[in-house]
Amino acid sequence: MPLTDLVALVPKSGAYDLNDLTRTLLIGSAVLLVAIAAVRFANRSGLPTLLIYLAMGTVLGDAGFGLQFSDPLMTEVLGYAALVLILAEGGLTTEWSSIKDSVVPAALLSTVGVLISVGVVGVAVHFMLGLDWTTSLMLGAIVSSTDAAAVFSVLRKVPLPDRLNGVLEAESGFNDAPVVLLVTALAAAGANAGDAPNWGAIAVAAVFELTVGAVIGLSLGYVLGWVMKNSAPGSSGLFSIGVLAACVLAFSVADILHTSGFLATYLCALVLGNLHLPHRQAVRGFAQSFGWLAQIGLFVLLGMLAAPSRLPDQLWPAMVVGLVLLLVARPLSVFGSMPGFGITVREKLFLSWAGLRGAVPVVLATVPLTFGTRGTEWIFDLVFVLVVVFTLVQAPTLPWVARRLGLVNHSHVVDVELEATPLDELNAEVLHVRIGDESQLSGVEVHELRLPKGANVTLVKRDSGSFVPGDRSVLHRGDQLLIVTPSALRGATVRRIRAVSADGRLAGWRRPKS
Repeated sequence: MPLTDLVALVPKSGAYDLNDLTRTLLIGSAVLLVAIAAVRFANRSGLPTLLIYLAMGTVLGDAGFGLQFSDPLMTEVLGYAALVLILAEGGLTTEWSSIKDSVVPAALLSTVGVLISVGVVGVAVHFMLGLDWTTSLMLGAIVSSTDAAAVFSVLRKVPLPDRLNGVLEAESGFNDAPVVLLVTALAAAGANAGDAPNWGAIAVAAVFELTVGAVIGLSLGYVLGWVMKNSAPGSSGLFSIGVLAACVLAFSVADILHTSGFLATYLCALVLGNLHLPHRQAVRGFAQSFGWLAQIGLFVLLGMLAAPSRLPDQLWPAMVVGLVLLLVARPLSVFGSMPGFGITVREKLFLSWAGLRGAVPVVLATVPLTFGTRGTEWIFDLVFVLVVVFTLVQAPTLPWVARRLGLVNHSHVVDVELEATPLDELNAEVLHVRIGDESQLSGVEVHELRLPKGANVTLVKRDSGSFVPGDRSVLHRGDQLLIVTPSALRGATVRRIRAVSADGRLAGWRRPKS
């Protein structure tokens, strides 16, 4: 019997029924299929997928197909749930070796840098738009969180140095937590008209929540990782569910204890993703699937909440706030929070331009509404317009800025994720190397790479063909290589490839230690 016939037999009670389920599944599956197809267009156009998903939500909403959704509290709740999954995916797929040298500058950028950005935007908004101090600072806090996922979506074909990648990845994992705390405190203060924020209490609470949240995340990551490593089931799918559940548990425990659940989630996931757990590639694939699902659902939901008829009224204020943020606040936060650390002026200029805004500011724009903060109904519309307009301005230009600043790696090395049990058993990994136009790898023979003992070039793709190279095979510009390396030597292999790419066959003079 068809499902629709069964639906007709079910008495109506006014609650969510099978007929509603059918419509929900129809709309949800159609949205997911269109969203997945849109990724290819986004990759070709250089635009982050968030713009496409926001547009899809707007089309589905009142201005399009008429699906009504206007619940800011539900948006905030579902937004936080999506951010937990997105942070978990970010931590599980981040290599510690790629960010360890960037953790301290990224932490400073996510705390000191955020405070500088909030202060600059708050002062500008107060004097230029005539808003009270609490609202001005709250708006500055809402727009201060960056979205590295949006940056990487437009830089897939323009690889950056590890240090820049590390700063952007770590910043995206760290900066959500302090921004959420600050926005919540300012929204609560604004809801109590006449009560000025107690900055001393806010500072103490923020330090406490971030510190304890970090301890909870790291502790649970190590403890649960040890347990799962020693009791791993044979099913990679079941094990993947357990790893993601551990990340969600970290958020829940930290939040129940009134500490930073977002920071706990990211750090727990970062630990689990770097403990060399079984079924590593399956876990990453599972986490990425949930991360994509969370992003699609979140951006479509935010698009449905927006009302296109109200957005033009916020275009001018959004331009003012966005220009101050892009041209003044972000550069000051980058240069002011990261003195030294070996980060060059050119790299800081790129970090200043790469501060793309994504889901977090739009979700946080619902917080004042849920707190009942008076006179802030317009903030969601302003932040929505700001994210869309400045993503259109910054995203397409990021590859050009990276090239103009000379920050492009001419030998692109990435991990190849293969769901193959033998690789786990052999404790081996596969690297994909693309030789750029200016790389010194061109003209080098395979044996001159002097890779660590146990690492080997197993395949070369050249033009439309491919071959298994010998020791005397000469590498050319545009070649793509597959290198199999023991997991313990992955870092040394990557460093050797990049050294030869920069300095040619004489780089290092000695074989790297194995």
